[in-house]
Amino acid sequence: MKVLWTDGSASPNPGPGGFAVIEDGEPVVLGSEAESTNIRMEGLAMIAAMEYAGEEGCEIHSDSEFWINVATKWAPGWKAQGWRKSHGEIKNLDIVKKLYELYQAYPVKLIWVRGHVGTEMNELADAWANKARNGYQLD
Repeated sequence: MKVLWTDGSASPNPGPGGFAVIEDGEPVVLGSEAESTNIRMEGLAMIAAMEYAGEEGCEIHSDSEFWINVATKWAPGWKAQGWRKSHGEIKNLDIVKKLYELYQAYPVKLIWVRGHVGTEMNELADAWANKARNGYQLD
């Protein structure tokens, strides 16, 4: 099972966004959107990690408690209600659906880590997400 670290960034928020997936201290997936938010980028990073690992599965370390809760707690209920929640719309529904689909399809363990407290791989994922936001791409 792969051990991956993810992070996303938008600056300003909303504004240009980027995300990164890190494995063994190296970026393995980078992505960006010209106009995005931190939340979108964090979700897309998790999706990219799950797609990268595929059927082998992965352990994803993320500082996005929001997306971990979406996949593990909230999406099952939203799906059961026809992708609606009791109060208001589900924002970023495209990402919510894809994330939940992959979370159900592959062996994935989601681990929350506190962001910006010096955890080496989390800081590295943040740095690469910022590089992706600024247009850096992997060869």
